[in-house]
Amino acid sequence: QVQLVESGGGSVQTGGSLRLSCAASGRTFSRYTMGWFRQAPGKEREFVGAIAWSGESTYYEDSVKGRFSISRDNAKNMLYLQMDSLKPEDTAVYYCAAHRAGTLYTARSYEYWGQGTQVTVSS
Repeated sequence: QVQLVESGGGSVQTGGSLRLSCAASGRTFSRYTMGWFRQAPGKEREFVGAIAWSGESTYYEDSVKGRFSISRDNAKNMLYLQMDSLKPEDTAVYYCAAHRAGTLYTARSYEYWGQGTQVTVSS
């Protein structure tokens, strides 16, 4: 089992940057492909990006490509989401999650979730 805790959210202006962290407990963190999702008020939870267990492969939703970057440190059981050039439409609660099976791009493929951290981007 993996327990996940996100941190690093906050309020920034358009064009600003934030770095989200996700601390994982459990010895199996390094075996999981990990993902980041976000959910804005009144909207479904949507895929932001994912990173393979080795860190060698990353995947991003089109609207964040070139602006967001996912990394991980398996020795520290940490997952990161670097967000640059933030836009108001990036405002959401951001979640990290551990992938179970199936496509990376849907929430139902993930079995463990953090509690989320709020990101607010003002214009």
